[in-house]
Amino acid sequence: MADVVDARTRSRMMSRIKGKNTRPELALRKALHARGFRYRLHARHVAGHPDLILPRHGAVVLVHGCFWHRHEGCRYTTVPSTRPEFWQMKFDANRRRDREVLELLQRDGWRVATVWECALRRPEQVSSTTDELATWIRSESPEIELP
Repeated sequence: MADVVDARTRSRMMSRIKGKNTRPELALRKALHARGFRYRLHARHVAGHPDLILPRHGAVVLVHGCFWHRHEGCRYTTVPSTRPEFWQMKFDANRRRDREVLELLQRDGWRVATVWECALRRPEQVSSTTDELATWIRSESPEIELP
C-alpha cells in the first residue's frame, strides 16, 4: 500500500517526533513535583538515559510511548500498513534495546518503573498513575510497570 503523503511530507512529520520532554513525560513530571519529589532528567551517566532519575530513592522512571515501545494489548500499539516489514524490524530493535537497558539499570542497582503513555492521557489517569508511582518510589520494590 502506498503512503497517503509524499516522501518529503512524511520525512518532515517523522522528524518532529520527540524523544524527550514528551507530553506524557511532562504531565508525569509536573504531578511528581507537586507531590514533593525531586529528580534529574535524562542523565547521561545512567544507562539508557532514563526520563527521570530519583537518586535519593535509587529509582529511575522510563516513560514509554505505547506505539514505539509496543505496549502489549494497548489500543495505541498499531502497525502502519505502509512498509510493515520495516516497522516490525524497527519495533523489534526498540524492544530489544528496552530489555538491554532494563537489565543494565538493574545490574547497576537502580529500581525501575516503566510508565506507559496510555496511563497518562487524561488528567484523572495522570493523578492515579502518579499516586501509584509515588507509593512505589517510597517502597523498596525493585520494579513496577504502570498500567
